[in-house]
Amino acid sequence: MKDEWNELVLERIRKAEAIRRDGGNPYPNDQRVGWTASAARKAAEGKSGEELDRNPARVDIAGRIVALRNFGKAAFLVLADRTGRLQAYLKEDGIGEEAYSRFRETVDVGDIAWVGGPLFITRTGELTVRAERFRLLSKSLRPLPEKWHGLADVETRYRQR
Repeated sequence: MKDEWNELVLERIRKAEAIRRDGGNPYPNDQRVGWTASAARKAAEGKSGEELDRNPARVDIAGRIVALRNFGKAAFLVLADRTGRLQAYLKEDGIGEEAYSRFRETVDVGDIAWVGGPLFITRTGELTVRAERFRLLSKSLRPLPEKWHGLADVETRYRQR
C-alpha cells in the first residue's frame, strides 16, 4: 500500500513538473473568484432548464475537485468550496482543444481548479457549469484521504490526530 501511495505522489509531482516545463505555474495566485457554490445555486433557484438555457446565469467558481469523470472529449467534475459542491462540465470544443488536452494530462482529484461559464441543468437534473474557461489553481501532490474507510493505519492515525 505504501509503495502504491508513493508512486501516486511521484506521478503527481511529474505532472506538476510538466506544467512548469510547458511554461505554466501549478500554483498561480492571481485568479479572482466571483461566485461560491451556494451563490450559484441561489442564482438558479426556481428556474427550469429551459429558463436557464434562454437566460443563463454566468458564474465563475473555484474549488477542490472531489470527483472526476472523463468521457473522451468531455468530462464532469465536482468542485467543492467552503459553501458546498457544484458540478462542472468540460468539453473539448467548449474550452479549446489545447486547454482540454492539458486538463486531461495534468488534472487529478484533489487539485483546486477554477471554471467559468453559464449554468445549465443536466438530463439527470444536476445544476452544472458549462465551462468556457478552465484554470488549474493548485496541483495536489497527495491524494485525498479515503472517504469511506477513514485512516486505516493505526500508527499514522495516532501521529496525525
